[in-house]
Amino acid sequence: MEPTDNQHIFEMLAASLRANSGDIHSWLPVLSHKLAEAFPARSQIFHGGFFGGGPITGVLIDLDTWQFSVREEHGRIAAERSQIVRGVALKTERLSIDMWIEKLSLRLAELAAENEREANAIRALLE
Repeated sequence: MEPTDNQHIFEMLAASLRANSGDIHSWLPVLSHKLAEAFPARSQIFHGGFFGGGPITGVLIDLDTWQFSVREEHGRIAAERSQIVRGVALKTERLSIDMWIEKLSLRLAELAAENEREANAIRALLE
């Protein structure tokens, strides 16, 4: 994949992930399902309620050395990125939702450049 393709994927992903981010009650479930469908082995969806049978409250996506999580906390979005080395979180940082989307999109674009299977999953995410 050429660098211009990588930049194009990054821009498309960021725009796609930002869509409807102002309404967390509809955005979070949609984002969670999109990520879980595109990356089933890398994603984990969290549910609230009794025994986790309630609405979606967050999602975590494991992208090798980085884990990205976003969840609803008291009616607001909490977004984090953790650097993982040998299964241990060395650094966890809270990010604004815009910065989280940007960093997630950039990491996904890097994966697309490294691996054709990941690139196909990311293209599916954009559909």
